[in-house]
Amino acid sequence: MNVISKNVVTTMRAAVITGPGKIELKDIPIAEPGPKQVRVRLEGCGVCASNLTPWAGPDWMIFPTEPGGLGHEGWGRVEAIGEDVTNVAVGDRIAALSHHAYATHDIADADMVVPLPALLDGLPFPGEPLGCAMNIFRRADIRPGQTVAIVGIGFLGALLTQLASGAGARVIAISRRAHSLDVARKMGAAETIAMDDHWRIIEEVRHLTDGRFCDRVIEAVGKQWPLDLAAELTMERGRLIIAGYHQDGPRQVNLQLWNWRGLDVINAHERDPAVYIQGIRDAIEAVVQGRLDPSSLYTDHYPLEKLGQALDDTRDRPGNFLKALVIYR
Repeated sequence: MNVISKNVVTTMRAAVITGPGKIELKDIPIAEPGPKQVRVRLEGCGVCASNLTPWAGPDWMIFPTEPGGLGHEGWGRVEAIGEDVTNVAVGDRIAALSHHAYATHDIADADMVVPLPALLDGLPFPGEPLGCAMNIFRRADIRPGQTVAIVGIGFLGALLTQLASGAGARVIAISRRAHSLDVARKMGAAETIAMDDHWRIIEEVRHLTDGRFCDRVIEAVGKQWPLDLAAELTMERGRLIIAGYHQDGPRQVNLQLWNWRGLDVINAHERDPAVYIQGIRDAIEAVVQGRLDPSSLYTDHYPLEKLGQALDDTRDRPGNFLKALVIYR
């Protein structure tokens, strides 16, 4: 096994969620990578909104979490490699699809890490959400000249606004917060609409599209009302793309509307890790080429000791909050 440092470090710091809204930091032994695994010395980890339901402590949640658990948006440098690892070397800077990244170190399967080019040195790169945006964009099949409504302009919605407008689509951004609409305009949205009144929004989009509505509508909130609204904004034979993470309970859909309009409905969440990894590769390429620039969307940075605050702020979205990164020094 190869290691990156001459200094022997035997312990790592990891966050353990011990109950609803409660975190403890623990110093634990650093694990050694097994065959076809790597150990990553993490530089940081993004905070995902999918963490919020476990953070709230639903009946199905089991506490305490494993050390570093729930963190899955990490990036850093390969510190050690196990046997039969050929795609990366010690010292390589990578984005990882691992699952204990609320910690200073994590173990990942070698085929679940993607090397980052030197052009991105020093820049944060939470690979999983960037790859997720690329996969949603691919499945949305957005083409030049289309009208695309994006319902919900958080981190994901802002990325998709940039990708869709860059692809030549006319983007109508719909969001609750005025700041988010400002972000959408900077990302290329042609029109912005405050998400306040269901029927007013429908009538405004009807007016903007001369009664046709939208070729593509991406729902990026994960709640019932935005899902209902997104369907209403989709034109006949249009495509409704569900990008919101609906994990807090069942949803009802207006199947009569979906059927009458002949909608193509795409659940854009991937489950195959290999597809996620390809999305991360696509995100790296898009950033290098300038088609995707997430830098202004990383609005809030926290040390590991403030992970609880990062999760609370991800839930409450104070001020101009869009995306939290936990940074390890």
